[in-house]
Amino acid sequence: MRIVIIALVFCLATCGKLRSQSPQKLQAELQKSNYGRALLHLVELHSMAGGSVSELVDAIEELVNDLEDGLEFLEFNFQRRTNEHNALLVQLNQQIQQAQIDVSRSEDVIDNLLLPRKEQLEVRIENLEEYQEQNRQKVDEENLTREQEHEAYEAQVAELNDATAAVDDALALLSTLNNPSLAQVKKFQNSLKKIEQSIKPRSKMAPFLKALITLASNQNFSDQGVLKQIVDVLNEFRNAIVDSINDFSLQEVQDQENFEARIVQLDAEFAEFQRQINAVNVDLTATLEKIDQVTQFRDQRRLDQASYEQQLQLENDLYADEVQIYNDTKNEFQREQAISEQALSLVKSVDFSNIQV
Repeated sequence: MRIVIIALVFCLATCGKLRSQSPQKLQAELQKSNYGRALLHLVELHSMAGGSVSELVDAIEELVNDLEDGLEFLEFNFQRRTNEHNALLVQLNQQIQQAQIDVSRSEDVIDNLLLPRKEQLEVRIENLEEYQEQNRQKVDEENLTREQEHEAYEAQVAELNDATAAVDDALALLSTLNNPSLAQVKKFQNSLKKIEQSIKPRSKMAPFLKALITLASNQNFSDQGVLKQIVDVLNEFRNAIVDSINDFSLQEVQDQENFEARIVQLDAEFAEFQRQINAVNVDLTATLEKIDQVTQFRDQRRLDQASYEQQLQLENDLYADEVQIYNDTKNEFQREQAISEQALSLVKSVDFSNIQV
């Protein structure tokens, strides 16, 4: 019976203008095709078998109800799928937007914070290394100056020691003079020349030496008063030389102490520069690691964004196909429903005993 009904429904779907046709015209239309004649033959067999019209009507009504239930189920599933689709669209769009925000923020952090910070730290290290280089240059300069000062000190002391020895020789010579001969006077004058040669003109001893030479020139060394005066000047001159040696020695000690203190200060500055370089290097290493981390995060979020966009495109394409299937299925349900209702009207009005193939 269900086969007969289904065949009848689909035959009605192929005939068009069913609502305006009489049963006789419908029979004539069905006679035009083998499928229609087979349907009429089945209907005829149903009639000959004594099948009741109410049974056929009930079956068609059941089919109409089934079609209505199927349409409702289709609508329910499609609405549920639409809700899932819309929810997924919202989720994917939010994920795409968040990925775009993450990428933008990461680039902003890299370009406006981390890279400038990296450049600042690199410049700071370069400056500190330059300060260290200047510091070592100052150490070299201080060492050179100290060497020069020490050499000058030794030269001055050697000069004064030579002068002291010459003065001692002159004093020793004068102590032997009583009625000096020409040779002795000449020897004393040579001692004065030796003293003169050991004392540089710029030395502060030069005025004493000049006074001594003036006093000793063309003097009568037999005059004991003159000899005493020369001896006094020589002793005064010698004392001045000794005082100068002491002054130079004290100054040398002070210069050496100042030099050592200066070296200690420069070494401390160098160590401080190195400490700062180490600290900045730690900061630079952390900054470089942060750049790598943010770059990796940015790149991953770009990949995430591309993946979300691909998922969105796939979802839209899949949903578009499902919408087409839904529309086609819905149209088929509606068409079958309309035909079933027409068939129901037909079986209620047709005398199956008059249907012949």
